[in-house]
Order: sequence, then C-alpha cells, then structure tokens
Amino acid sequence: MIIRSIETFQVAVPLKKAFKTALRTVTVADAIYVRIQTQDGREGFGEAPPTHVITGESLASIRFTIEEVMKPLLIGRDLHYHEQLFQELHRSMVRNTSAKAAVDMALYDLLAQYAGLPLYQYLGGAKSELTTDYTVSVNEPSEMASDAVNYVNDGFQILKVKVGIGEISDDIKRIKAIREAVGPDIKLRLDANQGWTPKEAVQAIKQMEQEQLNIEFIEQPVLAHDLEGLKFVTNHTLIPIMADESVFSVYDAKRVIEMRAADLINIKLMKAGGIYHALKIATLAASHDMKCMTGSMIETKLGVGAAAHFAASQSNIVYYDFDAPLMLKEDLLDGGIQYIDSKITFNPAPGLGIKRVNKLVQRGTLNDSFK
Repeated sequence: MIIRSIETFQVAVPLKKAFKTALRTVTVADAIYVRIQTQDGREGFGEAPPTHVITGESLASIRFTIEEVMKPLLIGRDLHYHEQLFQELHRSMVRNTSAKAAVDMALYDLLAQYAGLPLYQYLGGAKSELTTDYTVSVNEPSEMASDAVNYVNDGFQILKVKVGIGEISDDIKRIKAIREAVGPDIKLRLDANQGWTPKEAVQAIKQMEQEQLNIEFIEQPVLAHDLEGLKFVTNHTLIPIMADESVFSVYDAKRVIEMRAADLINIKLMKAGGIYHALKIATLAASHDMKCMTGSMIETKLGVGAAAHFAASQSNIVYYDFDAPLMLKEDLLDGGIQYIDSKITFNPAPGLGIKRVNKLVQRGTLNDSFK
C-alpha cells in the first residue's frame, strides 16, 4: 500500500447545452484528473473542476497544488496509516478544496480496492441505488418550461430549477411556467445561487407559498457569508431552506446548525476538500437530525461518481443532484456509476469501479487512454 506515483491530466468535455446560473455560464466541463498508483500496481482516480466563482480555483492552481504540494507529501507513504495522511493532506495548504478533493477521492478509491469493496460499501453502504434530479438552467420562462418537459419525458421526476437572475417577478414567471408545463406531480426544488437579498428571498418564497407552486426546498437564496440573512429567510418562510455555498467545512456546518440558519445542508466534495471532511459534515448533521443533499459542480462521471458513493454511504443524505455527467457530450470513463434515466447504480468492482479513462490531455498532448 505504498504510494509510488501521482500524475495529473487535463480534460475538457463540451456540454450539450450551456449551463446558466446566477453565478456563471458554462459551455465546457474543464477538469484536472489525478491518478495515484501504488507499488503493487493498483490505481486510484480523482477529479477537480476549476469552479472560480465558488472555490476560487483554476486549472493552473489545481495542478500546482497537486503536483508541487501534495505529490511530495504523499509519494512513498503507506496507506495503512491513512488517517494521518488525510490530516496532513488537509493541513498542507489553506483552502484549495477541489485540488484536495481530487487527491482525497483517489486515496479512498485505493483504500476501498484494498478492502475489496465498492467505495459506498467501504464507507458504510446505507443504500445501493440513488435517484438524481435534473437541473433546468436559468433562461426565459418559455425555454425553461420546454427544457423541463424534455427532462420529464427523459424519465426525471425531480427537477432542480435555477433562479436568481433579474427581478423577483422574473423568477416567479419562470417557476410558474415550469409548473404549468410539467403538472403538479413533478417535484420542483429551486437554487438561487446567492442571487437574492434576504428580503427579496422572503418576498419570492411567500408568493410561491401563496400560489401553491409546491416547491420541495430552496437552495442558497442569499450570499454565502450572510448567515444572518439566511437565518432571516429560514425563520420567515415555510418552504425548507438549504445551505450550499455557505458550508464548505465542518466548522461552517456547525455554525449554520447552531444558528438554525438553514433546514438542510448541501455537502459537496469540492467544497469540503473530499470525502474525509464530507463524512464529518454528514455525521455532525446526523447528530442534529438534519437531512442533507449531495451534489456536484460541473464534473464528469469521475468526480460525480465519488460523490455518489459518498452519498450512498450515509443514511441522512436523502437528496441527490448528480446530473452533471448527463449534460456532457461525451463520457470519458469505462466503468464507474451507471445511469438508467434518473436512477444511479454502482459498479460491483472494488473502489470507484473505473476500468479505463479515455482521451486525456497530459500537459497539452492528447493520449488515446489513461491506461
């Protein structure tokens, strides 16, 4: 279980359609892939996307962090002592949570392989199948309604609707158009991506309640740092409020819980720095009977697969936002998680179950495969 080598590779996969939120518009899923090999030939894989507006990271900073900080720290180390390794990994550099997450998930991939178990079973095995939502990007109401109908026809019964751009009246029009188009039985959850002020959020949510638009919950209505504003929204509305960008660490989660600033928490590996700290957030939330969601950034099936394994291991994670790979024009992986409409199942092979990674760019050179 001695770590022999760590390599990084740059990937870029076009999206089928531009992904628009209150924070950004994405047309290409860029990422750094990492491969960690041990002396006996086993390989663990990880992914880190450059989500500038949330984690502050770029492709260059992710690669530098892994190659120049984490690689010298980990080469030659023994995975038998992984608790110490994870602690040192997270102390090695402030923030840079996506870079840490890529290395973290590759290490967990290896640990589960050595245990002979799929990663979700190695971590706890709370469930063996997940149901994901599908995200409706923010656009004009008619376009969003048309997209929503298409996703429902593709087998999705839960839609995550992006809002938070323009006037409150614009967001209400978007939601009403979608609800009218998909009918009363489809679950709608909203994500404002910090796009409202606290008063705007209360105004918008109260109108949704009065018009009986039947919203499951609303994610991050206000600025990430404004926990008082988040608490104001939670206290003055009936629809459950979820903290997303407000919670990166277990310390953030502790403050949100103690303030009762939100009803729910969205745990993302790219914010938490990987599975090691995501488990701590989930455990803390469970100790307060708080349900959680696990989602992702715009990631390929590698990063989303690791997040899905984590989510399937914890009983209090009951909401899943794992549609990002379905938005991409190409799947780079053989193996890993599998999609049947909105259902996600897990490869029975140990670890993440990845057999092969195709078409990677290593330092600007296109390779036929990773193996």
